[in-house]
Amino acid sequence: MFMRLPAAEFLRGKGDGNRRALRRLVARRPPGLIAYDGDEPVAWVSVAPREEFARFETSRVLAPVGGERVWSAPCFFVKASHRGAGLSAALLEAAARFAATQGARSIEGYPNVNRHERQPAAFVWTGFESTFERAGFREVARRSPARPIMRRDLTRRPARTIVSKAARVGARRG
Repeated sequence: MFMRLPAAEFLRGKGDGNRRALRRLVARRPPGLIAYDGDEPVAWVSVAPREEFARFETSRVLAPVGGERVWSAPCFFVKASHRGAGLSAALLEAAARFAATQGARSIEGYPNVNRHERQPAAFVWTGFESTFERAGFREVARRSPARPIMRRDLTRRPARTIVSKAARVGARRG
């Protein structure tokens, strides 16, 4: 719920309040997609219309860029035992397909710029710029050196499609 609520509201609802808010959201529409390895959930991506993410409205760096029916994939989680297997890329592709079926014209993300040194997982929950580039996203704005806004047009097929061993892991709505 962090990206979906203004900061003060998120802090007030910490714990049970935010869990209840998430349950209400799930009852309306899946707030994201879950990747499974067999029956085990191992990764997740948040995906919804951009306007559902209240934090963007007050962010200097991630303020909206023009466009109609823009969806966002602002947050990823991959279980430590499954990192490095291409799950973020597979989830990003699944999120784009899901958004397109819901009427989105484009999808955007807000990845970290890849660095030479390894970054702690707590700092890369928005994904990596290189993953978005390989998935056919292009930069539409950069108000901070480390945080581009990248977008993919969903009205036509991308030039490249990601193929990886992550394809063995199915993504389900969650």
